[in-house]
Amino acid sequence: MNRDRIGEYDALVLVSLVWFLGKFVRYLFPPLFESIQGAYGVSNATVGTAFTGFMVVYALLQFPSGAVADRLGPVRVIVAGALVAGAGSLAIVFDAPFAALVAAMLIVGAGTGVHKTVSVRLIARVYPARTGRMLGAHDTLGAMGGVAAPAVVVAVLSAPPAIAAVLARLPGADWRAPFLLTGVLAVGLAVATAVRLSGSPAATGATDDGGDDADPDAREYLRLFRDPRFSAFVLVTVGFSFAHNGLVAFLPLYLSEAAGLATSTANLLYSLVFAVTFVQLVTGDISDRVGRFPVMVGTLGLAAAALVALVSLPDLGAGAVATAIVVAAFGLGSHGFQPVRSAYLMELLPERLAGGGLGVVRTLLMGAGALAPGAVGIVADAVGFRPAFALLAGSMGLAAVVAGGLWVTE
Repeated sequence: MNRDRIGEYDALVLVSLVWFLGKFVRYLFPPLFESIQGAYGVSNATVGTAFTGFMVVYALLQFPSGAVADRLGPVRVIVAGALVAGAGSLAIVFDAPFAALVAAMLIVGAGTGVHKTVSVRLIARVYPARTGRMLGAHDTLGAMGGVAAPAVVVAVLSAPPAIAAVLARLPGADWRAPFLLTGVLAVGLAVATAVRLSGSPAATGATDDGGDDADPDAREYLRLFRDPRFSAFVLVTVGFSFAHNGLVAFLPLYLSEAAGLATSTANLLYSLVFAVTFVQLVTGDISDRVGRFPVMVGTLGLAAAALVALVSLPDLGAGAVATAIVVAAFGLGSHGFQPVRSAYLMELLPERLAGGGLGVVRTLLMGAGALAPGAVGIVADAVGFRPAFALLAGSMGLAAVVAGGLWVTE
């Protein structure tokens, strides 16, 4: 029995480490937008659209990965995704035209895009009575990738001469250096996951564990949306994802251009969004005890209020301390919402459709989130960053209001 328990926690640790690396490589890009612009001479709209392409590919992989996991088991999908993401990261290391950089970004988006839907299904199966708490742990470790990414960027771009001399001997000795580390670690984690989890109960698909042998078709997944409350909750997740992804893509530039902070300060404040990720351990556990909606409404409301404050603070001449408080508040609200959202969705979905059903929902929410960087970049180039971030505040506010309506009518 102890061996089984250790195996279950091995599954949680390994998939969470893969998720950490996936979030790390995703959030390497926003702090590097300024460096990419300097290297290639491109605009805010161009880098924002490139990141939108990354997120579009990420979004499109949600349903296929979930449906494949329903048939073949989640471990095979997670391992394949880590290998693809590692290959894309290693491709970025080498100096190449901007089109090649974008192509490598899309490969990384494909590799990381298969993970979250599949890992949520795996964790919900292994910990059915503690889904909120365990998803909180999984998302917390993953979000730490967002803490590490901007700090690594700052360290690489401002490395002292002795360290810079060592880096200069490596491929991609400039801003590309962090992608070398990501690629190597991704391949190593893929191998460890395959060796440790293949053949375990957590690895099985629907046809492996005695479930219904008939594969579900697309109509069964789409039929879930006939439930008005299910569709309304999808709207909540879409509004949240648009606002969240728009902010994390452009917050460093927003803080430096609209708030007038130094680039290094802006990147360090950006890491605060992820530094408060441990709130997920709390919100996931509380939602197991008192219910999902009270926690979701509170966290969405906090994130919406923080976005409104973030738009207003520069006009008030706020300094770095006040801005840091607002950024941390947004992080508390947005991270606090995510494990509860996933736990609630897994309760709504039948086991047979769990992977693909969650994949459909995540395709929609990530698709909306993928549009956000391009939309923010275009609006920022046209009328400024403040109106662009006001759009994000409205999207988050809508999500909070709809979630409140679902709670009241539950």
